[in-house]
Amino acid sequence: MTRLTASALLLLSAISAGNAFTATPAVRPFGVTAGPLKMAFGKDSDSGGGAALAKPKVNIGQKTALVTETKQKVSYKKKNKPAEPVQRREEDFQDAPMYKVMLLEDDGYDIGHVVDRMCAIIEDMDEDQASTVFQQAQQEGKAMCGKYPMEIAELYKEQLLRSDPMIFSDILEENEN
Repeated sequence: MTRLTASALLLLSAISAGNAFTATPAVRPFGVTAGPLKMAFGKDSDSGGGAALAKPKVNIGQKTALVTETKQKVSYKKKNKPAEPVQRREEDFQDAPMYKVMLLEDDGYDIGHVVDRMCAIIEDMDEDQASTVFQQAQQEGKAMCGKYPMEIAELYKEQLLRSDPMIFSDILEENEN
């Protein structure tokens, strides 16, 4: 014999009773049927919705006015174009005052030593310029090595004085003789 499951047995018993495929309404507990329900107002639940919206029966006769405000486009004037920056103040730069580095004459100088030290200390001077400055200082008492801002002129003067043997030099303002 073949074993049947519980659900198969239940289906077979319903078919043999003859009411498995009939169109009788299903019975719910407490005697309520599953057919269409009638509402309290006498309408079917299948009619498409609940209670109707309340409409006033009295015409008041007042008309409401619809007030609309139009917005206008406000345009602002531009004071400055972005391509033209505003100059707040004129910046006046003055050039730094220039000072002359002067080589002073001394009879104890060795020409080779003075030319070598001047080329090593003063950046823009070569051997020909240094020998010309040395000869001019021996003839006239002093000769100009170059014009520089104050700090650089003082630096060159101090470095020439620290040479061994010392090389005497001085700085003068550009407008002085």
